Amino acid sequence: MSDSEQMQYGMLGEDGSTTSEKLAKYSGECGWDYLKPHYENGVLHFVDLELALEDVGAAISEDDKESVERWLKAGDLVKIEALHAAQWEDSEQQFQALVVSPFVLCRPV
Repeated sequence: MSDSEQMQYGMLGEDGSTTSEKLAKYSGECGWDYLKPHYENGVLHFVDLELALEDVGAAISEDDKESVERWLKAGDLVKIEALHAAQWEDSEQQFQALVVSPFVLCRPV
């Protein structure tokens, strides 16, 4: 199964699912090839290992600006820059990723 088949985009509609259940639908493991277009679009962010990816995704989806700003200031949530991208370009590194449209959160596994 390709990376694009494993992960889906968007949290459309009200299906009665909780935020946690919706986030679980849009998370998975993938390689850099899947993440690279999101990096190129400026929407890929690294989440520190000390944070639960789902908690960060929930904060973003619920517009919890206070938490997001705190993580950004502390460096626990970082926009992926060219240095990171270059190091992962030719690697077999796998990532845990979560789509919280329009953003994609990730961290190496």
